[in-house]
Amino acid sequence: MGDTKVGFIGLGNMGRHMARNLAASGLELCVFDAAGTSERAPKGAQIASSVSHVASEADPVILSLPDGNIVKKVAQEIIDHPGAIAHTVVDTSTIGVQAARTAHQVLLDAGFEYIDAPVSGGVAGAEAATIALMFAGSEAAFGRLTPILSPMCGHLLHVGAKAGQGQAMKVLNNFLSGTAMVATSEAIAFGLTQGLDMERMLQVLNVSSGVNSATRDKFPNQVLTENFDGGFAARLMLKDVSLYLESVKGAGTADDVASVVFKQWSALREAEPDADFTRIYPLIAGEPEED
Repeated sequence: MGDTKVGFIGLGNMGRHMARNLAASGLELCVFDAAGTSERAPKGAQIASSVSHVASEADPVILSLPDGNIVKKVAQEIIDHPGAIAHTVVDTSTIGVQAARTAHQVLLDAGFEYIDAPVSGGVAGAEAATIALMFAGSEAAFGRLTPILSPMCGHLLHVGAKAGQGQAMKVLNNFLSGTAMVATSEAIAFGLTQGLDMERMLQVLNVSSGVNSATRDKFPNQVLTENFDGGFAARLMLKDVSLYLESVKGAGTADDVASVVFKQWSALREAEPDADFTRIYPLIAGEPEED
């Protein structure tokens, strides 16, 4: 990778771990976070004072930001900076299909390259560098950026050539994850009324056709143990299901299941605004909220 200096903007729950893994691989980083950079930056990284500062020091620039509006704002700051050396923006944020297409067009019109590259795997995966990165961009860009992106993910997957395809893959994945949590919660709650033991139900499900990500991971590690600390906020699951539902309506495909799942995650957000997403089980099962 020679003298490549990589920019990283957004050092939140996911971004700080992703940036740390890039730095640990030997990449030179220039980083910025609007909420405070020094305390979140990986050891040895250059601390930037602004988005423009990053754009003037590094290429490519990786984004890990909360939503599409912030991505659009950061992209415009990069475009507007006359001293920018950055040419490629790799967006690992979850912002939805249309927002990614918009960001791509805005950057393309200004002579920049936008890569739609959301990630999945949660905070634990970001920390362990086992996340999946869903890369939507040209084959040439994928080949060029693979050595830079690989140190922060366990699975670097080229899903398509067009901006928005990475987002489509991400939101349909998280819709399925959210659906698995809702459906498994309902099934386990029913089983308990029949005198079945939760641990034994999970053992049976995990060697049977009902197995899913919730029965394999979330329920054994978070619900059965009553930890309810899966590292992913319920409000973020609601955001992702909302983005999926928005995209489905735009595509004109079926949304019967998505509408029901959205209602369940909305109910959890209303009942427990700051809850971990694994708290969907006690909500559905009718168990009292934690003190």
